[in-house]
Parts: sequence; C-alpha cells; structure tokens
Amino acid sequence: MKKAIFFVDANNWYHNVKKFFPPGDIDIKKIAELLADAKGYELVEIRWYASTPSIKDGERMYYKHMSYLGHLEKSGIKVIKRKLQRLSNEEIIKKKKETIENLYLCEHCKPLLESVFLDLADIKKKEKGIDIWVAVDMLRKCLIEKECEVCVLISGDADFVPALELITKNGNEVLTSMVPWGYSTELRKKFPFFMLRRETLMKCFKEYKDKK
Repeated sequence: MKKAIFFVDANNWYHNVKKFFPPGDIDIKKIAELLADAKGYELVEIRWYASTPSIKDGERMYYKHMSYLGHLEKSGIKVIKRKLQRLSNEEIIKKKKETIENLYLCEHCKPLLESVFLDLADIKKKEKGIDIWVAVDMLRKCLIEKECEVCVLISGDADFVPALELITKNGNEVLTSMVPWGYSTELRKKFPFFMLRRETLMKCFKEYKDKK
C-alpha cells in the first residue's frame, strides 16, 4: 500500500465547493479517507494551507475562521496559515479595471457599474505565498524527505502543474482532486484525477451517517 500525503489548497477548495454546499459543512478528513480508500493508499497526513483574515476585517469573521482552523487541528489535520496581504490603492484600481473590462459591458452599463464598484472586499485582499508554500512542501515531502510515495493535491489550480511534473519525473505518483467547476483542464489532462461530484460531497458531510 503506497503512502500518500494530502495537500489541500484551502482557498481553492472554498471557492469551488461553495457552488455546491457551504464548504464548512464538508469534512475534509472524510474526503481524504474516501480518496485513499478508492485508490488503495495509506493516508499518512492531511495538510491544510489557508490564508487567515485580519481581525480588522471583522471580529465575527475572524474568530469564526480561527475556530474552524482550530477544529481542523484537533481532528489531526496539519494546518499551515498565512495572513492575507492588503492590496495597495494602485493594485485595487488595476484589479477593478481588469474585472470590469472582462465583463464586456455596453457603453451605457459600464459607467453605471464603475460608479458602484468601489468597495468589494474580495479584491482588497490577496493571498501571500500560499500556492508557493504548497508547491514547496509537496516537493520537500515527496522528493527530499521522502515521506510519501503519492502526492494528492486537492485543488483545481493549474499553477501547480510544474511542481507536480517534477514530482512525477522523480518516480512519485500524483493524484489531483476537485469539484467539476474551477478544475483546470490542464491538471486533468496531465495527471490522474478524481472528480468530486455532488453525490460524493454529500457522503462527506460532517454529520453524514451511512444508512446501510
């Protein structure tokens, strides 16, 4: 039985899974166990990479998020945290313009949207180094410390392709997994994958009980 370490890109997981269910309702440990069982892997470790908000963004959101991370740690999951980095005013303006341009609005609608598109929280913050951290850890765990034979990436982000290619070239097995939406075609073409469909997620609710 091959040893597998699961690397979870929490931000990618959250934004894709929420199209089905509230991400917090899904037990990531059950997801990992389901994948390990389906592939015949020995689950060595689950590593959860997450950005953390500032308390300035709101105490309720901050403490709720930190409580969730604490719950993951208590369940045996290794949580790796990084703070969100604030965007500069110049970066915010650039991000707004890019977003509006990509909507292909008519000359009448565009000014209207620009007039209200002033204070969107999700473009005022960006993750700092999460993807790089995941990639470095995958290489370290698989190729340097040799703690596993299988690298399981729970993310649909194509930015991980170079790191995964290096891992496979050095003899390790790779598996990626994500829900259909937000799942890079490049990832699925280049590496074995496991699609997490709605019915699969339903089996991994925190309070799910097999009725058989």
